[in-house]
Amino acid sequence: MLLAPMLVAACSPALDWREFVPEGGELSVALPCRPDRHARAVAMAGAKVEMTMLVCTAGEATYALSYFDVSDPALVSPSLVEWRALSLANVQAGVPATTPLPIRGATPNDQAGRVAVEGRLPDGVVVQEHAAFFVRGLRIYAATVIGTRPPPQAVESFFAGLKFPR
Repeated sequence: MLLAPMLVAACSPALDWREFVPEGGELSVALPCRPDRHARAVAMAGAKVEMTMLVCTAGEATYALSYFDVSDPALVSPSLVEWRALSLANVQAGVPATTPLPIRGATPNDQAGRVAVEGRLPDGVVVQEHAAFFVRGLRIYAATVIGTRPPPQAVESFFAGLKFPR
């Protein structure tokens, strides 16, 4: 009897997908674990913004949805470009090709899209980063998966779980 809870825990799936809607948000995201919420002020495209992040780690990969609002429509595209460049610089990656990521309800933007790169963390660990950068109105989003070898099916499930309401 005492071993039963340990056996059940050992058989539990590493990825337990759940849908979350950030506070005050309109985008829902499927994450494989319960996320922590963080917020901090950052400079983006010459303006100070409050960035919010939902982040969790499961199955040797970190999953995150980050977003912030800009006050001027002219800052949307420059913010997307800068955020993508900063994200890739964090893993010491080169400039990748951007592929489309159709998210129903997202605001069309030429700078939006999905990237996949291999890079290195500051401690030298080689990682793969899969990221999508997109917009709805004046809110800028980044959805990322980073890990040594994130399972392709988990990466695809994560991106497929990004949904705006009808």
